Amino acid sequence: MNDTQFREQVREFLKSHLSADLRRAGELMTSVFAEYEATMQWHRILYQQGWVAPDWPQEYGGTGWTLSQRYIFQEECKLANAPALLPMGLQMLGPMLIHYGTAEQKEHYLPRILSGEDVWCQGYSEPGAGSDLASLSTSANADGSDYLINGSKIWTSYAQHSNKIFCLVRTSKEGKPQRGISFILIDMASPGIKVDPIVGLDGRVEQCQVFFDNVRVPAKNLVGEENQGWAVAKYLLEFERGGHNFTIDHKKQIAKLKKQIADECTAQGTPRIDDPVFATKLAAVEVDALALEYTELRIKGALLAGQNPGALSSMTKIMGTELGQKFNELSAEVMGLNIAPYQEHALWPQYQGETVGPDYGLTTMAEYINNRASTIYGGTAEIQRDIIAKHVLGL
Repeated sequence: MNDTQFREQVREFLKSHLSADLRRAGELMTSVFAEYEATMQWHRILYQQGWVAPDWPQEYGGTGWTLSQRYIFQEECKLANAPALLPMGLQMLGPMLIHYGTAEQKEHYLPRILSGEDVWCQGYSEPGAGSDLASLSTSANADGSDYLINGSKIWTSYAQHSNKIFCLVRTSKEGKPQRGISFILIDMASPGIKVDPIVGLDGRVEQCQVFFDNVRVPAKNLVGEENQGWAVAKYLLEFERGGHNFTIDHKKQIAKLKKQIADECTAQGTPRIDDPVFATKLAAVEVDALALEYTELRIKGALLAGQNPGALSSMTKIMGTELGQKFNELSAEVMGLNIAPYQEHALWPQYQGETVGPDYGLTTMAEYINNRASTIYGGTAEIQRDIIAKHVLGL
């Protein structure tokens, strides 16, 4: 099957399986997450089709698609407004377990990630350890065949929906801070775990703080060797930073912007579509988005060859998030005062009432607010530039 035939197959699948409600959930996404129930419904549909983890090796449940087919699939899903799947299990933990996990861990956890039976969240950042992750203090002390976990994690995406969490914990205070960190898998139903939701500026809950009070975890849940979790964490972060196709998001944003400028006018009454100043701004970010697309394809090629993304993932993280913010700013400029009304209730896919302003501007302000964090989460832009300086430029 050539790529043209494959693209048509994907489109036919989306036409028959992506309901109007699911499309609406995708349209109303204001961050990297869609409404949870819609996300899991779409996850189950893709799982039944065998398409839920295209980037995984075929022996572990992947599709066996070529690089271009995987890209086409992601592009068609995004442009069709399919809800985004949760990345913590499929995109981050799964590939890491395939590389570092024991045979028992892979046999147990990978099928449950694929089916959606296990929903994972990520326990990395702490109130005193964000960008300086090596300073984390959540402790794991050996107690027989278990560890006792104490401390807290913050900015834990969708912890309120998750039944599992993968964590970085401190198992030693000797030597360099990085050498005393371990990577462990924890059941969220364990006694001693408390989840406190954090309400965002847009009124939604995507982040939480998770507290651990003498949480008992079997030592067999350790991934990799004790005190060697830093290497595991860095490997996982390369998939978090480099596994996201930012330019597919950008294509969707470009299409949305062009719809907005076709109907909106400047303060002087000039149609935005005829405004040369705005057209120049849009063209500049479109060119940057195209350049980023080729970089992302190089990363996909490296993964296909059995390599890891390396420092290129830091480059795409910087470019992708900063370009996304530029698109948000252009959208806010186009929509003007229509972004001002607070309409959090209208962002739920089930809402059927009236809204203020055109439908294509409904998510603009929430997207702008949410995306200010994109240059912070997953490693700040400053940290990514340090990685590039060290590993690419040799500084």
